[in-house]
Amino acid sequence: MFTIILSMVATLMLAYLTWRITSLKWFGVERRRIWFISLLIWLIFIAAIQLGHDAAASPYETIIVLLEQLAYDWLGALFIATIAMLAVDLVTGFGLWVERRAYLDQLCLGALVFAVLLIVVALVQGSRPPLVVRHEVTLERMPSQLDGSRLVLLSDLHLGSQLGPNWLAARVEQVAALKPDIIILLGDIFEGHGKPNPELEPIFARLTAPLGVYAVTGNHEFHGDSATAIAMSETAGVEWLRNRVKAVATGLLLAGVDDLSHQLINADATDHIAALFKERPEAAIVLLSHSPLQVEHAANTGVGLMLSGHTHNGQIWPFNYLVQQFYPYMVGLYRVGEMTLIVSRGTGLWGPRMRLWQRAEIIEVTLRSKPAA
Repeated sequence: MFTIILSMVATLMLAYLTWRITSLKWFGVERRRIWFISLLIWLIFIAAIQLGHDAAASPYETIIVLLEQLAYDWLGALFIATIAMLAVDLVTGFGLWVERRAYLDQLCLGALVFAVLLIVVALVQGSRPPLVVRHEVTLERMPSQLDGSRLVLLSDLHLGSQLGPNWLAARVEQVAALKPDIIILLGDIFEGHGKPNPELEPIFARLTAPLGVYAVTGNHEFHGDSATAIAMSETAGVEWLRNRVKAVATGLLLAGVDDLSHQLINADATDHIAALFKERPEAAIVLLSHSPLQVEHAANTGVGLMLSGHTHNGQIWPFNYLVQQFYPYMVGLYRVGEMTLIVSRGTGLWGPRMRLWQRAEIIEVTLRSKPAA
């Protein structure tokens, strides 16, 4: 269903942009030829995203993976170009408020040039390694001997045909350099299409921390053969917190819930957060939830720190404004009652290898105990 919706949106954007380009007076190429080229690009896009889901089963895996990535990058570029052209049309009333047609054509040409510049910036940002973003959080009921403990968070890795072993190995090196006490994987670790690459297992095994490596499911963990991928990472030493609590040290609890957006889509009314804390423990509680949902509920349950991802901060501006309608807590650090919420914009990428404006991130959180009164 998601692929169908994505294809429909891409079709509408391509049709609109092709119509606008062919309507420009200065455009010298025959209109039928441009429409034919657009149709051909559309067919390649549809084929690429369909075949990409099962690329590992094909003898032409390398070619299909390349075509899939080009298709998603083209989709990102199409989105940026459509927004730029649409902005001109809205400002000019689709040309009705412009006295001379030449002025409108110049504005449209300027919009296309501006879009190309934004596309280049987005591609460069998408190819750069994640930034390390640091936060410091004071937790009630955390023992003073744990003061200064450091968590390192990775979210939305989307490991699969596009981001594979080499990319993960580079992220593991980044994490190792931070020397964390706890490593947390905040869901969408695997893309969920096709069989997981067995070369990932020894790389996961290099993720080590004194108090452990923990993960929660994201919506993509419920796609395809992610059960095999989860089992592979467990063999490598990753502990999955699936609607359960783990005492990682005296006075510090990690609680993990399966993805709340997946629960919402499937009309699952189970209150997994409340079930974790039937009695409020005398310990600091860190809740791991891939989607930043039920935030106020978590705060009322006694959670001191909630860690989430999923939103990608929209990934490509101005898509983030639409994402924020569904996820008001979209990126960064928030204070919700007595609880701190941190939402990651993601360590990896979904779809286009593009980010506009902010780069991907790895988050380091230093925990502080509250001084005695």
